[in-house]
Amino acid sequence: MAKGILEQLADGIVLGDGGYIVELERRGYVVAGAFTPELAVTHPDAIREMHREFLMAGAEVLQVMAFYGSREKLGTVGYADKTFEINRAATRIVKEVAGDKALVAGDLSATWKWEADSPAAQARVTGMFDEQIEAQEGVDFFIGETFWYFGEALLCLERIKAKTNLPTMITVAFRGSHQTDDDVTAAECAKRLCDAGADIVGLNCMRDPERMYPLIEEMRNATGAYLAAQPVAFRCSDEVPWFTGTPAFPDRLEPNQLTRYEMEAFAYKAKDMGVNYIGSCCGSGASHVREMARALGKYDEPEVWQPNPDDPMSETEFNWKRRQA
Repeated sequence: MAKGILEQLADGIVLGDGGYIVELERRGYVVAGAFTPELAVTHPDAIREMHREFLMAGAEVLQVMAFYGSREKLGTVGYADKTFEINRAATRIVKEVAGDKALVAGDLSATWKWEADSPAAQARVTGMFDEQIEAQEGVDFFIGETFWYFGEALLCLERIKAKTNLPTMITVAFRGSHQTDDDVTAAECAKRLCDAGADIVGLNCMRDPERMYPLIEEMRNATGAYLAAQPVAFRCSDEVPWFTGTPAFPDRLEPNQLTRYEMEAFAYKAKDMGVNYIGSCCGSGASHVREMARALGKYDEPEVWQPNPDDPMSETEFNWKRRQA
C-alpha cells in the first residue's frame, strides 16, 4: 500500500499540484467570475487532462476539482441540484488519473455563506460541507482551502473530523492585511487549527510568493506542525497584495502571470523556510509545477533531447549561449 500523506511528509517535502479553475476559464470551459466546477459533468475530459498534466509535471498530490463546489455556490450557475453528482464525478476522475502514482486530496473551500453570529448560516454551511465530504468518498486526505474567515476554516476542520478518519489540511487566505476577515492573525490561525486537530496547516491562494513569505514566516514561528504554502502565480504588489484585488481580475490576468522560474524560486525558498507541503494555486500550470518539481528533486528528466549548440537544429540551440547568460 502506498504511503499516506502524513507518512510522506515525515519522509520529506511533498509537492502539490497547481491551479485549476482559472486555467479552465482561460481554456474556455467556465465563466470568469463564477469559477464553478460543473465541468465534472459537462466536460470531464477537460479536468482529466489537467490532472494528467500536473501528474506528468511531478505533482505528488492531485486535488479533487471541486473548488467552489458547494450547493449554494453551484446554484449561482444553475447546478445546485447536481452538487452531489458533480463532487462525486470530480472525485472519480482524479482517482482514475492518479492511480497508484499520486495521492488524491478531497477539496472543500469558502462557501460565501459564512456568518459568525448566525446559527442558521452556520447550520447551512455545515450542511454544504457535509454534502461535499460524503460525495468525495475514497480520497486519501482532505484539504479545506482558501478561507478568509477563520471561523469557517475551523468549521470545515470540525466537519471533516466528524465525518471521516482522514488526515486534514486546512489553509487560510489573506487579502489586504495580515489578518483574516474575522481578525485572526496567521500565527493564531496556525496554532488554533493545530489545537483543533488539523494535521497540516498553512496558506493558500490570493497572494503571490513575495507577499506570502511574511505570512509563512509567521506560521512557521508559531507552530512545529506540518506547514503548507500554495501561492498564486500572478504578480501582486505591496499596495494590492492579493490578486483578486487588482484591476486585472478576473479576465485580464495574463500580463501578470509569473514565469515558471519565479515559481521555481518559490519552491527553493519555501523549502528553506521549513514549508513541508509546497504547492501552487491560480495561474500555476504544468510548466510552473515542473520547475518546482525540478527544484525539489522530484522530476525525472526524460532522455529524449540534449542541446547541441555546436550543430544547432532548433532556435533553442542556435540561441543557447544567450539563454545561458
